Amino acid sequence: MAESGGAEYLISIFGTEKDRVNCPFYFKIGACRHGDKCTRRHNRPTLSQTILFVNLWDNPVLKKPYNPKLAEEDFEDFCEDIFLELMKYGEIEDLYICDNISEHMVGNVYCKYRSEDDAAKAMVGLTGRFYNGKAVVAEYSPVTDFREASCRQYEHNECTRGGFCNFIHAKNIPPELRRGLFREQRYYGRELDKEKRGRDGDRSRDSRRKERPRSRERDEKRRRTRSRSPRDRREREQSHEKTVEIRM
Repeated sequence: MAESGGAEYLISIFGTEKDRVNCPFYFKIGACRHGDKCTRRHNRPTLSQTILFVNLWDNPVLKKPYNPKLAEEDFEDFCEDIFLELMKYGEIEDLYICDNISEHMVGNVYCKYRSEDDAAKAMVGLTGRFYNGKAVVAEYSPVTDFREASCRQYEHNECTRGGFCNFIHAKNIPPELRRGLFREQRYYGRELDKEKRGRDGDRSRDSRRKERPRSRERDEKRRRTRSRSPRDRREREQSHEKTVEIRM
Protein backbone atom coordinates (compact mmCIF):
# COMPACT_ATOMS: atom_id res chain seq x y z
CA MET A 1 0.00 0.00 0.00
CA ALA A 2 2.90 2.33 0.82
CA GLU A 3 4.41 1.76 -2.62
CA SER A 4 1.05 2.50 -4.25
CA GLY A 5 0.71 5.70 -2.25
CA GLY A 6 4.25 6.74 -3.24
CA ALA A 7 3.53 6.16 -6.93
CA GLU A 8 0.34 8.18 -6.75
CA TYR A 9 2.21 11.03 -5.07
CA LEU A 10 4.91 11.05 -7.78
CA ILE A 11 2.22 11.14 -10.45
CA SER A 12 0.44 14.00 -8.70
CA ILE A 13 3.57 16.19 -8.57
CA PHE A 14 4.86 15.32 -12.05
CA GLY A 15 5.74 18.50 -13.95
CA THR A 16 5.18 20.76 -10.93
CA GLU A 17 7.63 22.75 -8.81
CA LYS A 18 7.62 19.91 -6.26
CA ASP A 19 8.97 17.50 -8.89
CA ARG A 20 12.72 17.45 -8.33
CA VAL A 21 13.38 15.10 -11.25
CA ASN A 22 11.43 16.54 -14.21
CA CYS A 23 11.63 20.16 -15.32
CA PRO A 24 8.23 21.85 -14.81
CA PHE A 25 8.96 24.65 -17.29
CA TYR A 26 9.90 22.28 -20.10
CA PHE A 27 6.86 20.14 -19.33
CA LYS A 28 4.48 23.13 -19.48
CA ILE A 29 6.15 25.32 -22.11
CA GLY A 30 8.52 23.09 -24.08
CA ALA A 31 11.35 25.54 -23.36
CA CYS A 32 13.63 26.13 -20.38
CA ARG A 33 15.94 29.06 -19.71
CA HIS A 34 18.65 26.66 -18.51
CA GLY A 35 18.57 24.64 -21.73
CA ASP A 36 20.72 21.50 -21.69
CA LYS A 37 22.35 22.70 -18.44
CA CYS A 38 19.10 22.29 -16.51
CA THR A 39 19.50 20.05 -13.46
CA ARG A 40 16.09 18.51 -14.09
CA ARG A 41 15.08 16.17 -16.86
CA HIS A 42 13.60 17.40 -20.15
CA ASN A 43 11.34 14.61 -21.36
CA ARG A 44 11.38 15.23 -25.09
CA PRO A 45 8.43 13.59 -26.85
CA THR A 46 9.04 11.32 -29.83
CA LEU A 47 5.60 12.24 -31.21
CA SER A 48 3.17 15.05 -30.48
CA GLN A 49 0.36 17.12 -31.98
CA THR A 50 2.44 20.24 -31.35
CA ILE A 51 5.59 21.33 -33.16
CA LEU A 52 7.86 24.05 -31.80
CA PHE A 53 9.75 26.13 -34.36
CA VAL A 54 12.67 27.61 -32.45
CA ASN A 55 13.40 31.35 -32.95
CA LEU A 56 11.58 31.36 -36.30
CA TRP A 57 10.02 34.82 -36.01
CA ASP A 58 12.29 37.87 -35.93
CA ASN A 59 10.81 40.00 -33.16
CA PRO A 60 11.11 43.59 -34.43
CA VAL A 61 11.34 44.94 -30.85
CA LEU A 62 14.96 43.81 -30.88
CA LYS A 63 15.71 45.78 -34.04
CA LYS A 64 16.66 49.43 -34.31
CA PRO A 65 14.99 51.64 -35.35
CA TYR A 66 11.63 50.21 -34.37
CA ASN A 67 8.68 51.18 -36.56
CA PRO A 68 5.38 49.94 -35.02
CA LYS A 69 3.32 50.23 -38.20
CA LEU A 70 5.89 48.47 -40.37
CA ALA A 71 6.43 45.86 -37.66
CA GLU A 72 2.71 45.02 -37.60
CA GLU A 73 2.58 44.66 -41.37
CA ASP A 74 5.62 42.36 -41.31
CA PHE A 75 4.02 40.29 -38.54
CA GLU A 76 0.83 39.78 -40.54
CA ASP A 77 2.87 38.74 -43.58
CA PHE A 78 4.76 36.27 -41.39
CA CYS A 79 1.52 34.78 -40.00
CA GLU A 80 0.15 34.31 -43.51
CA ASP A 81 3.37 32.76 -44.86
CA ILE A 82 3.71 30.31 -41.99
CA PHE A 83 0.06 29.31 -41.71
CA LEU A 84 -0.44 28.68 -45.44
CA GLU A 85 2.71 26.54 -45.54
CA LEU A 86 1.95 24.54 -42.39
CA MET A 87 -1.64 23.76 -43.38
CA LYS A 88 -0.36 21.76 -46.37
CA TYR A 89 0.60 18.97 -43.96
CA GLY A 90 -2.69 18.70 -42.07
CA GLU A 91 -5.39 20.53 -40.16
CA ILE A 92 -4.07 23.21 -37.81
CA GLU A 93 -5.91 23.62 -34.52
CA ASP A 94 -3.96 26.64 -33.32
CA LEU A 95 -0.90 28.77 -33.93
CA TYR A 96 0.98 30.60 -31.16
CA ILE A 97 3.78 33.09 -31.78
CA CYS A 98 5.82 34.15 -28.76
CA ASP A 99 6.22 37.86 -28.09
CA ASN A 100 8.80 37.06 -25.39
CA ILE A 101 12.33 38.39 -25.83
CA SER A 102 14.26 36.05 -23.51
CA GLU A 103 16.86 33.97 -25.34
CA HIS A 104 15.11 30.59 -24.96
CA MET A 105 11.71 31.88 -26.12
CA VAL A 106 12.27 34.76 -28.52
CA GLY A 107 10.60 34.16 -31.87
CA ASN A 108 9.31 30.70 -30.92
CA VAL A 109 6.32 29.49 -32.92
CA TYR A 110 4.01 26.70 -31.74
CA CYS A 111 1.79 24.92 -34.25
CA LYS A 112 -0.75 22.45 -32.90
CA TYR A 113 -2.17 20.03 -35.43
CA ARG A 114 -5.37 18.07 -35.06
CA SER A 115 -3.50 14.76 -35.17
CA GLU A 116 -0.02 13.46 -34.41
CA ASP A 117 0.15 12.00 -37.93
CA ASP A 118 -0.24 15.47 -39.45
CA ALA A 119 2.48 16.82 -37.17
CA ALA A 120 4.76 13.95 -38.21
CA LYS A 121 4.23 14.81 -41.89
CA ALA A 122 5.11 18.43 -41.16
CA MET A 123 8.30 17.41 -39.35
CA VAL A 124 9.42 15.36 -42.35
CA GLY A 125 8.41 17.99 -44.89
CA LEU A 126 10.05 20.93 -43.11
CA THR A 127 13.34 19.33 -42.17
CA GLY A 128 16.16 21.08 -44.03
CA ARG A 129 13.95 23.98 -45.10
CA PHE A 130 14.75 27.69 -44.76
CA TYR A 131 12.60 30.74 -44.04
CA ASN A 132 13.78 34.30 -44.51
CA GLY A 133 17.37 33.10 -44.75
CA LYS A 134 17.21 31.07 -41.52
CA ALA A 135 17.24 27.29 -41.17
CA VAL A 136 13.94 25.96 -39.82
CA VAL A 137 14.61 24.28 -36.46
CA ALA A 138 11.62 22.14 -35.56
CA GLU A 139 11.02 19.77 -32.66
CA TYR A 140 8.09 18.01 -31.07
CA SER A 141 6.75 19.88 -28.07
CA PRO A 142 5.11 18.43 -24.94
CA VAL A 143 2.70 21.40 -24.93
CA THR A 144 -0.88 20.56 -25.85
CA ASP A 145 -2.74 22.74 -23.33
CA PHE A 146 -1.78 26.34 -24.06
CA ARG A 147 -3.85 27.63 -21.16
CA GLU A 148 -1.25 26.17 -18.82
CA ALA A 149 1.65 27.40 -20.96
CA SER A 150 0.41 30.98 -21.35
CA CYS A 151 0.94 33.84 -18.92
CA ARG A 152 -2.42 34.77 -17.42
CA GLN A 153 -1.12 38.13 -16.18
CA TYR A 154 0.00 39.04 -19.70
CA GLU A 155 -3.49 38.35 -21.02
CA HIS A 156 -4.76 40.99 -18.57
CA ASN A 157 -1.83 43.39 -19.17
CA GLU A 158 -0.60 42.78 -15.63
CA CYS A 159 2.65 40.82 -16.13
CA THR A 160 5.50 42.57 -14.31
CA ARG A 161 8.25 40.52 -15.99
CA GLY A 162 7.54 41.82 -19.47
CA GLY A 163 9.20 40.04 -22.36
CA PHE A 164 11.48 38.10 -20.00
CA CYS A 165 8.60 36.11 -18.51
CA ASN A 166 9.10 32.35 -18.62
CA PHE A 167 5.50 31.71 -19.70
CA ILE A 168 4.23 32.28 -23.24
CA HIS A 169 3.28 35.83 -24.16
CA ALA A 170 1.31 35.01 -27.31
CA LYS A 171 1.35 37.84 -29.83
CA ASN A 172 -2.17 38.55 -30.94
CA ILE A 173 -2.99 37.61 -34.53
CA PRO A 174 -5.56 40.15 -35.80
CA PRO A 175 -9.04 38.52 -35.63
CA GLU A 176 -9.86 39.28 -39.26
CA LEU A 177 -6.59 37.72 -40.43
CA ARG A 178 -7.11 34.67 -38.19
CA ARG A 179 -10.61 34.10 -39.55
CA GLY A 180 -9.34 34.44 -43.10
CA LEU A 181 -6.52 31.94 -42.56
CA PHE A 182 -8.79 29.29 -41.04
CA ARG A 183 -11.32 29.92 -43.80
CA GLU A 184 -8.57 29.30 -46.35
CA GLN A 185 -7.66 26.09 -44.52
CA ARG A 186 -11.24 24.80 -44.73
CA TYR A 187 -11.34 25.56 -48.46
CA TYR A 188 -7.99 23.84 -48.97
CA GLY A 189 -9.23 20.80 -47.03
CA ARG A 190 -12.38 20.53 -49.17
CA GLU A 191 -10.32 20.68 -52.36
CA LEU A 192 -8.06 17.91 -51.07
CA ASP A 193 -11.12 15.79 -50.22
CA LYS A 194 -12.51 16.24 -53.75
CA GLU A 195 -9.18 15.27 -55.25
CA LYS A 196 -8.94 12.21 -52.98
CA ARG A 197 -12.50 11.10 -53.85
CA GLY A 198 -11.62 11.44 -57.54
CA ARG A 199 -8.53 9.26 -57.13
CA ASP A 200 -10.48 6.70 -55.09
CA GLY A 201 -13.18 6.60 -57.77
CA ASP A 202 -10.59 5.95 -60.50
CA ARG A 203 -9.00 3.16 -58.46
CA SER A 204 -12.43 1.64 -57.77
CA ARG A 205 -13.29 1.55 -61.48
CA ASP A 206 -9.95 0.01 -62.34
CA SER A 207 -10.46 -2.59 -59.62
CA ARG A 208 -13.91 -3.53 -60.95
CA ARG A 209 -12.47 -4.00 -64.43
CA LYS A 210 -9.80 -6.32 -63.08
CA GLU A 211 -12.35 -8.32 -61.11
CA ARG A 212 -14.34 -9.17 -64.30
CA PRO A 213 -12.33 -11.87 -66.14
CA ARG A 214 -13.07 -11.90 -69.84
CA SER A 215 -12.72 -15.24 -71.63
CA ARG A 216 -11.52 -15.40 -75.22
CA GLU A 217 -14.53 -17.48 -76.20
CA ARG A 218 -17.00 -14.91 -74.90
CA ASP A 219 -15.11 -12.06 -76.56
CA GLU A 220 -15.02 -13.91 -79.85
CA LYS A 221 -18.76 -14.63 -79.65
CA ARG A 222 -19.51 -10.97 -79.00
CA ARG A 223 -17.28 -9.96 -81.86
CA ARG A 224 -19.05 -12.29 -84.30
CA THR A 225 -22.47 -11.08 -83.13
CA ARG A 226 -21.53 -7.44 -83.58
CA SER A 227 -19.96 -8.06 -87.01
CA ARG A 228 -23.05 -9.64 -88.56
CA SER A 229 -24.99 -7.48 -91.01
CA PRO A 230 -28.80 -6.95 -90.63
CA ARG A 231 -29.31 -9.29 -93.62
CA ASP A 232 -27.34 -12.06 -91.95
CA ARG A 233 -29.42 -11.71 -88.80
CA ARG A 234 -32.73 -11.83 -90.76
CA GLU A 235 -31.65 -14.98 -92.66
CA ARG A 236 -30.62 -16.59 -89.37
CA GLU A 237 -34.00 -15.76 -87.79
CA GLN A 238 -35.93 -17.16 -90.84
CA SER A 239 -33.88 -20.36 -90.75
CA HIS A 240 -34.62 -20.74 -87.05
CA GLU A 241 -38.40 -20.28 -87.66
CA LYS A 242 -38.40 -23.01 -90.40
CA THR A 243 -36.60 -25.40 -88.08
CA VAL A 244 -39.23 -24.80 -85.40
CA GLU A 245 -42.09 -25.47 -87.89
CA ILE A 246 -40.56 -28.75 -89.07
CA ARG A 247 -40.17 -29.96 -85.48
CA MET A 248 -43.77 -29.13 -84.72
